[in-house]
Order: sequence, then structure tokens, then C-alpha cells
Amino acid sequence: MIVRVAAIAALALCLFARPSGLALLAQSPSAPGIRLDAGRFTVVADARDARLARALLAAAQATDTFPGLPRPRAHVLIAVAPNAERFRQWVGPHAPEWGAAIAIPDEQRLVLQGGRAGSDAGDPVVVLRHELAHLALHERMGRLPPRWFDEGYASVAAGEWTRDEAFETSLAMVWRTLPSLDRLEEGFFAGASEATWSYAMAYRVVSELQALDPVNGLSNFFTYWKTTGSLEKGTRQAYGMTGEQFEMHWKARTRRRYGALSLVTNISAVFGLFGVILLPLYISRRRRDRRKLEAMRAQDLAQDEAARASALQALLDAGSAANSTAEVGSATGPSGAPGVS
Repeated sequence: MIVRVAAIAALALCLFARPSGLALLAQSPSAPGIRLDAGRFTVVADARDARLARALLAAAQATDTFPGLPRPRAHVLIAVAPNAERFRQWVGPHAPEWGAAIAIPDEQRLVLQGGRAGSDAGDPVVVLRHELAHLALHERMGRLPPRWFDEGYASVAAGEWTRDEAFETSLAMVWRTLPSLDRLEEGFFAGASEATWSYAMAYRVVSELQALDPVNGLSNFFTYWKTTGSLEKGTRQAYGMTGEQFEMHWKARTRRRYGALSLVTNISAVFGLFGVILLPLYISRRRRDRRKLEAMRAQDLAQDEAARASALQALLDAGSAANSTAEVGSATGPSGAPGVS
């Protein structure tokens, strides 16, 4: 995330005194501050974030090159805010609520949330890489890159595969039209949900642009863009296609790659929604049918018992009648005359 301002008063008061980097923590009475210097980086942090500060400094030095750009030379001040309140104070009113870190390219400074940040702040090493990419791009290209390219490039440089995952799981892929590059910028200012979508799209655009030249990547593109001062001319000279042709290319590629998967996700989500709505009704219906079936079985059983009892009674009655007839025959004798004893 970037902030394009000449100076931010609340931050500049603390950050401008680079010789005494601990001045950044002067407003934090909770713990003393530390300052770490190595190469072109200075890290200042609350003492409780000393371990994180050392890890960030090591990560910044270990991966200090960025796709398509010469190795940066500008000195960078990395400020680790001890808590969310201090982060907001140092950044000022320019960062949206979902910002986990802020880069100030005009000053080659950035502010990150410290170890007490929430889980939504992300991996601090990846976040640092993202913000350093903003600074490296600005050092090389100045104010030429629009916001969508700046954010997309930083996401690609940081290897933020979650931007791809946002496409894979996004329900909007089926129902929404992919925006033009001119309109892509608007999404970064329309709330957290829309910004996430815009970050993912910007990531896809820069990824596709980089993939157009498997050998040189973005190197020639940056050179032509810087020389001509035009994104359109840089695209034509580096990749042999107009901006409009590239726009059609990245949209087609994105649709082919994610459209079917998103459709499957949509269908699964719809069935899941119907399941949530219909499952209680289905269970209730099953219980009602089960009670009816049990009642019918009980009725059939009663009828069977009654039928068996009736048949048994009929047999008993028939047996009694036969015995009575036999007794009468025995009493009268064979000719029908009374017997003589």
C-alpha cells in the first residue's frame, strides 16, 4: 500500500530525524526504542519488537532485488509501530482501515504494524517485501506508474499468491465484468471488499504483463516506459501490442484460467445456500413421514393380530362343532336307535 504525499505531518515529525532514528518512538512511553542499521536500511522499533525488527532487517537485506528493476540504492527507514493506535498516529488520516503497512515513496520510508498486530495484518516479512517493492519502483519510475500498476507490481514482487486465491474463490468472477485498466484504479477507494478484488486484478494484470516476455520479464518494458514517459508506448515497444490488445489478452487469459473454477465455486455455493435453507425442512419432513410410517405399521400390526385372532377363533369354533356332532352320533348308535348298555 502506498501513500503519495510530499510529507505527512504526523509521520514526518517522527521520521525526518534519521540521525536519531529513535525519535520515532518518543511518543511511546510503554518501552524504550531500538535502532538497527545495516546496508541501506534502518529499522526503528519498540524494544518489545526487537526480535521482529532484526528479522525484518535480515529479510530486507537478503532479498534486495526486484523484478525488472536495477538494484535499489536509496536509504530506507523502516518503522515498526508498537500497536495499532501508534500505527494510526504515525500514518495519519491517509491509510484505509484495512491497511497493514504504509510506504511513503517520496520519503523512502515505510511503517508496519508490530508483533501485537492482528492476524489480518499478514506475514510481516511478505508485507515488508510488498512495501519495499513500492519504494524500489518509485526510485526507478518516479510518479509514472498508476495506482493499479504500483499495487499489482508490489504483489507480484512479494509473491502474494493470495491474490490468485482471491480469484479462485471469488463469486464475483461469474457475475461481474472485468474492468478496463482505466477503471481499475477506482476499486482501491471503495471499501475493503472492493479493494481486495482490485488488488487481485492488479496482481493478475502485472503477472500477465511480465509473462509476455519470458526472457526479460519487465526489464525492457520499464526501460521503454521510463524513456517515453508513456505506458502505452512502453507496452508497444516491449511487447509489440497496443494497450487495448493487452487488455483483451489479460481478460481472456483470466477468464480461461479462473472462469470455470469460479463457476464451479458459484454452483457449490448456491447448493450450499439451498442446503442451509432446505435442510431443516427436509429433516422436519423426514420426521413427519417417519411418524406416519410408524403409525401405519402399528395399524397394520393391529389388523394382522385381529385377523390371526379371528382365524384362530374360527378354527376353535369349527373344532367344537365337530366334537358336538361326534358325541351325538355315538349316543344314538349306528342305526340311529338309542344304545343299550
